[in-house]
Amino acid sequence: MLDVSLTDGIGFLRLDRPEARNALSRELCERLQDQLSAWAEDDEVRAVVVSGAGGKAFAAGSDIAELKQRTHRDSFIAVTQRTLQQLEDFPRPTIAAIDGYALGGGLELALACDLRVASRSAKVGMPEVTLGVFPSAGGTTRLPRLVGLGRAKELIFTGRIVEADEALALGLFESLVDTNAVAEATRLAKSIAANAPLAVQVAKVSLNAAARGSAGAPLEWLGQGLLFDSPEKHERMQAFLDKRRK
Repeated sequence: MLDVSLTDGIGFLRLDRPEARNALSRELCERLQDQLSAWAEDDEVRAVVVSGAGGKAFAAGSDIAELKQRTHRDSFIAVTQRTLQQLEDFPRPTIAAIDGYALGGGLELALACDLRVASRSAKVGMPEVTLGVFPSAGGTTRLPRLVGLGRAKELIFTGRIVEADEALALGLFESLVDTNAVAEATRLAKSIAANAPLAVQVAKVSLNAAARGSAGAPLEWLGQGLLFDSPEKHERMQAFLDKRRK
């Protein structure tokens, strides 16, 4: 259901329900929560790549058979919402590698990641309104940040599916490759992992706060103050001055 591995500081989370196009079930969300909690405490993890098994879908949404049985009580338990918030707040950068469909909750999962890399097989959208619900796991808050309010409304109100080239033009992806989004996401993760981990972590906290309309400059000042006294900052700057590789 969830394949987990860690290589050279890069954590890999692969949704492994290809028979259900990697739909987000309650059990899968709980496993994601458990793994994210474990890796949040592991300094060896410098970045995380999230992908889907089978090549046909990153995640084709929530598990509809399960979703049909949910009531207002399940809504307030908010398993999917809590999982994606935990992903957004994960202390190291996260990258969604999108091959195939990323629909509904699947696209919301990708939006909760810091960056999105896709192959040309990607097809994305939020068709929840066609099923009598709406994108409530961050879709109405995270999507407008990337594409603007008007475009987000158009995508959500119509529920239409967007091809990879249009999704890139809209700003849903940071990059688009012909094939194998995981390979490109891994390359990007390695580039991130080569940098000072505490600096990257503080930058993520500051960026997320700014995106939510809070903190702003004071948080930047506090974060930089923390980093100015870090041993790694002194070592990396001295290495630069000495013209040696860090």
